[in-house]
Amino acid sequence: MPPAAEDLLRQLTPQVLGVVARRYGDFTEAEDAVQEALLAAALQWPEQGVPENPKAWLVTVASRRMTDQIRSESARRRREETVYAQSPSDELVAEAADEVTEHRDDTLTLLFLCCHPALSPSSQLALTLRAVGGLTTAEIAGAFLVPEATMAQRISRAKLKIKAAGSTFQPPPADEVPERMRVVLHVLYLMFNEGYAATSGPQLLRAELTGEAIRLTRALHRIRPEDGEVAGLLALMLLTEARRGARTGPDGDLIPLADQDRGQWDAQRIAEGVDLITRTLAVARLGPYQVQAAIAAVHAEAPRAEDTDWAQILSLYQLLDVLAPNPVVLLNQAVALAMVHGPDAGLALLDRLAADDRLAGHHRLHAVRAHLLEMAGDHDGALSAYHVAAKRTTSLPERRYLESRAARLTTR
Repeated sequence: MPPAAEDLLRQLTPQVLGVVARRYGDFTEAEDAVQEALLAAALQWPEQGVPENPKAWLVTVASRRMTDQIRSESARRRREETVYAQSPSDELVAEAADEVTEHRDDTLTLLFLCCHPALSPSSQLALTLRAVGGLTTAEIAGAFLVPEATMAQRISRAKLKIKAAGSTFQPPPADEVPERMRVVLHVLYLMFNEGYAATSGPQLLRAELTGEAIRLTRALHRIRPEDGEVAGLLALMLLTEARRGARTGPDGDLIPLADQDRGQWDAQRIAEGVDLITRTLAVARLGPYQVQAAIAAVHAEAPRAEDTDWAQILSLYQLLDVLAPNPVVLLNQAVALAMVHGPDAGLALLDRLAADDRLAGHHRLHAVRAHLLEMAGDHDGALSAYHVAAKRTTSLPERRYLESRAARLTTR
C-alpha cells in the first residue's frame, strides 16, 4: 500500500473506532472489528483505489463485522479464518457518511480507555499504539522486539481487562479525569522516549514511535489547548525530535549532544517548540513537562555547545526536582551541576544516587559517572565506569559509544 494510504488509515483509526464504539457500546469488540476493516482496506484499496469517503467506508465494514459478531459466534470463527474481501455497497457507505461527518473527536476518550488503570504500563502503551496510533500488531511487536504472537496476546489480555472492569466507551467520571490524564501523558511520553532512545536492540532511533507520539500529542493539544502540561509535553517532543537527524552518524552510532552538528537540527521544529513553551509558561500552571520543555529550549537556543546556559539549566532541574522528584532528574541535575560548579560537585550528587535501588544498577548512572570522572582527570576510574556501563546497557549503539569512550582513554 502506498505510504500516503497507510498514513490515511492511521489517521482514521481513532475516528472510525470512536464511531463504531459509540454506536455499539463495546470498545473491545469494536476494536477487533475496526482492525479487520483496516485489513480489508489494506487489501482492497491498492487495487480498487481509495473510496471517495474512506472514513464512511471503514465504518461500514467495521459495522458489518459488529453485526456478524452479535448475530452468531460461528461468524467469529469464519472471520478468523478468512479475510473480509467484499466491498461495502455505495448505499451502505452513504448511510454511514452522515454519521461520520460529525465534528466529534473521540481521541481523548480512546486514550482514557487505553490508559485504563487496570492495565500495566506496557499494556497501556501497546493498546494505545494499536487503537489510537493505528499501528499493526506486527509493527508494535517489531518496535519492542518481541514476537508478534506475544504482542497479540498482550493486546488481547489488555482488552479483556478493560471489559472485565466494566468500562464503556465514554469519558471517565469527572473526579477520575486528572489522574487518568496524568497516565495518558505518561504513556505518550514513554512512547516518544522509546522511539527517541530505544532501550534495546540494534537501532538507537525508532521514528515510527516518535512520529506517532507527536501526532497523538498534537491531537490531544487540539482537544485541550488550555492544558499547560499537554502543551509542555508537545513542546518537549518537538524540541527533542528536532535533534534526531544529528544524533547518529552514517553507521548509526550515537553522537552525544555536545558533539552534534547543530546545523542539522530542525529549525522549524525548534521554532515551534520554543514558541509553544514560551506562550504556555506565561499563562498555565507550571508542571513537570513544561519545565522539561524549558530545559530542551535552552539547549536548542544555544548556537554552540559551549554557549549553553548551564546555570539556567541547573536552576530548571532543581525546580523539576521539587515538582517531580525522581532519580533520573537528579542524574541529569548532576551533569548540570558539574558543568556549573565542576565535576566533583556532580560526583558528590551521584554518590547519593548510588544508594537508590531504582537507579543503582542502571547503566546511565555508570555512564554519567564515567563522564564526570573523565572531566575530573581520573582516567582509570572513568575507564572502569565506562566498561560497567557498556556491559549493562541493552542498546547496541549506546554500547558501541561507551566502548569507544573507553578505548579512547586506553590510548592516552
